Amino acid sequence: MCLGIPVQVIESTGWTARCLGPDGEQTIDLALVGAQPPGTWLLTFLGAAREVIDAARAHAINNALAALDAAMRGDQAGIDALFADLIERTPTLPAHLTEPR
Repeated sequence: MCLGIPVQVIESTGWTARCLGPDGEQTIDLALVGAQPPGTWLLTFLGAAREVIDAARAHAINNALAALDAAMRGDQAGIDALFADLIERTPTLPAHLTEPR
């Protein structure tokens, strides 16, 4: 399984950037998103940026990854708080699943 990891650009030098993420600093390939200024959030896969994202989305993804990590450790306490954005709304089904057959 390949997971997208949010990182924040610290310094950009052409086609690579020094970024800070959950695993510390790393060099990220910017070939697919172009040069990015410091402070920009990127969604990365295997050391390469695939998408520029905003801080709110980076926070939501980091919370989901923390919940996954907690679940894999068998720690259920606090997982609901990591999905507060889902608890505050009522999920809706797409139309093709709500229409009678």
